[in-house]
Amino acid sequence: MGSASGRDDEQPVHRVWVDSFEMAVFQVRNRDWAVFMEATAHPAPPFWNDSNFQDPDQPVVAVNWIEAAKYCEWLNALPPQSGLLGRRYRLPTEAEWELAARGGREGELYPWGNEAPEARPPYLERWGGAVSRPLPVGKSEPNPFGVFDLGENVHEWCADWYDKAYYARSPARNPRGPAMGTRRASRGGSWRHHIRVSRCAARSSIPPTFQYADYGFRVVRDVQSQDAPSFRD
Repeated sequence: MGSASGRDDEQPVHRVWVDSFEMAVFQVRNRDWAVFMEATAHPAPPFWNDSNFQDPDQPVVAVNWIEAAKYCEWLNALPPQSGLLGRRYRLPTEAEWELAARGGREGELYPWGNEAPEARPPYLERWGGAVSRPLPVGKSEPNPFGVFDLGENVHEWCADWYDKAYYARSPARNPRGPAMGTRRASRGGSWRHHIRVSRCAARSSIPPTFQYADYGFRVVRDVQSQDAPSFRD
């Protein structure tokens, strides 16, 4: 994890091990959030009726950390016949997110490799001109792990509290962030902020109650097999 050439909070570079997990290939979409709202009578987030953010396949935005965690709790409470296999759903840790973003390619800057964002064909569609909204999920190629939109589209909430000095004392196995804090960690670039935070190692954070139009999330679920291997990054 981390980057020797990145910001101070990305250092020191260190190796960690995380237990096996499965990550959603897409960020949670408006169509997914609509099912949650209907089932729980949860109020709509800001921008829900804004035409820039209404496509059913756009990632839901302006959901705060607490709401994202509630969505995971709702998934966990669904009956077995829902098809969710009885796994535990939750937000990814920073370590899990960075592992997934790297796609097995250690040392490369971005989920797609080392090519600068502005050199990629999708750059103008995502970030050029007067772009003012996220794209529907899955518009770009997936990374080697088959996960879409890592490092772009919307910033993604992580489970951890944020501490800029955490890497200096992070445990080597299953790091989950500090026990408390005032800001929750987030990862990945967005339609509004791209180059600075699109790198695999780049970290960001905001208070857990904030609702921003360039913030969304995706879920992970635990693998229950006791014999499942651990991934290393």
